[in-house]
Amino acid sequence: MLSLTARILILGLLAQYNGQVEAQKSKGSTVTSEDWENLNQTVAGRLFQGNPFAEPCFSGQFDSPECKAIQDGYLDEKTRTDNPGAYIETQWSTCQATGEQCLLDSLNPHDPLPTLPPQECKRGSVPDYFINVQEANDVKSAFAFVKEHNIPLVVKNTGHDYKGRSSAPGSLGLWTYNLKDMKYTPDFVPTGCSTKPQQAFSAGAGVQWGEAYAFADSNNITVVGGGWLQGGGHGALSPSLGLGVDRVLEIKVVTPDGELKIANECQNEDLFWALRGGGGGTFGVVLDHTILASPRVTLPTLILSFAPDTTLAREMWSIMADNALKWAEEGWGGFSRSNVMILLNPKLSQTEAQASLAPLLDFGKQLQATNPDTTTLIFTEFSSWNEFFQTFTSQFVVGANLALASRLIPKDLFQTADTKEEFVSALLAADAATPGLIILIAAPTAFPFVPGSTSVTEAWRSSLYHITLRSNWNWNATLAEKKSHYDAASQSIDNLRKITPDAAYQNEADVHEPNHEVSFWGDNYSRLLQIKEKYDPDHLLDCWHYVGWRQESPRFSCYI
Repeated sequence: MLSLTARILILGLLAQYNGQVEAQKSKGSTVTSEDWENLNQTVAGRLFQGNPFAEPCFSGQFDSPECKAIQDGYLDEKTRTDNPGAYIETQWSTCQATGEQCLLDSLNPHDPLPTLPPQECKRGSVPDYFINVQEANDVKSAFAFVKEHNIPLVVKNTGHDYKGRSSAPGSLGLWTYNLKDMKYTPDFVPTGCSTKPQQAFSAGAGVQWGEAYAFADSNNITVVGGGWLQGGGHGALSPSLGLGVDRVLEIKVVTPDGELKIANECQNEDLFWALRGGGGGTFGVVLDHTILASPRVTLPTLILSFAPDTTLAREMWSIMADNALKWAEEGWGGFSRSNVMILLNPKLSQTEAQASLAPLLDFGKQLQATNPDTTTLIFTEFSSWNEFFQTFTSQFVVGANLALASRLIPKDLFQTADTKEEFVSALLAADAATPGLIILIAAPTAFPFVPGSTSVTEAWRSSLYHITLRSNWNWNATLAEKKSHYDAASQSIDNLRKITPDAAYQNEADVHEPNHEVSFWGDNYSRLLQIKEKYDPDHLLDCWHYVGWRQESPRFSCYI
């Protein structure tokens, strides 16, 4: 496969793409080859054609070296994030409504069947063109272009978006993946402010959290990440160190009027508030952000796993529910599946941590005694968050079609024995319906915050857990089968919806989340809508189920 640089140089000769131009004309676009050439010149040759990731494997090329590289990297996260036409969840590269796609078999990418006639490689929802964003003018030019030609604009970074917001049929994509600058400032003061200096970490939009954590380690600091920052930014450190949005000090963003703005607590305050929880791809295109850096932390950690067993899952989750409020106050974060529990704490010493988790440690020791071959129980300490992250790098489902749903679980459910039992039973029912449920102990339960200071739903502040579940399908699923998997995820999360208020994490929510304005933003939605109209009156930015979205827009025609 050609390098990205070579592709950009070659694909900069856009006049040859008459077929593309005709395809866009058939969609009602007025864009000509000359228009694309002019845009390419405006962005210094950084415009290039968007191509489906698996395209080199079609048209009889399955045995080619280019296709072999795609096959080998089809399920690899880094291979996909490095490719602008690839998406972590593959259905967002397709047009689900029409069946137009260019996919391999996620169960066996080396099987040629998906590439054989009558199968064809079709663009689906992969943007027609991308701009390799390097500077604010690239975004300004894109805004002007889509406004003039009335085509959708999408923002794509790594392709981890789980709701299809970084793709759209017939669109122009802004690829921010290569904005990789990082900087540590021990005495940062937001621009135009006279506040007390603080340790801070600044990163371009394309910096991934693994890169950020390694950089933080090298500077003997800790940064909180995980999730998509503009949607909340939760992680296993959030119970004690807050959500990502709680730690943002400054954001550099290009708004739809083409201006590069600095948003912080002293200027563009309304935009600063909206960007900290109001949803990405809605108010502007973020190029850079600066967040609070904390001192390096050590992490006492418990790791428990055992062979899948519903009775043992109930017992483990019952112990978790019985201790939920206490552990939250003490700053425990982590993850759990029905046969796994990983807990960590940046606030307690090893001795304090062991005493705190005594009920779970006792449970693990009993399992070890009766099932030594299938039980793992480890109590250890990691020297930093980066060391923990490198050991337990999140295992994304990569290269498959995937319907997600999520729920925030309020503290109120842990007040009585009856409500705790109701919660555990709901977990087991949901996991039985769609195996793979994950409990993320990531709500900012032990973190002091100023009410109303960010635009995420207030429910984050009164919750203990964020729970996700999923339902998968393969490349050859029918339209009815695809719909059935979205329905399955939604019906599975209903087990928890029945016992909780309307509250879900927007970035991993049900694509058809009911009452989504309240679920994602609570009482903040009306103010967010006002800010949306102020900064983007022409709705050049639009995303599924986001603030001020227009469901009738052609950009959503591939959703089902």
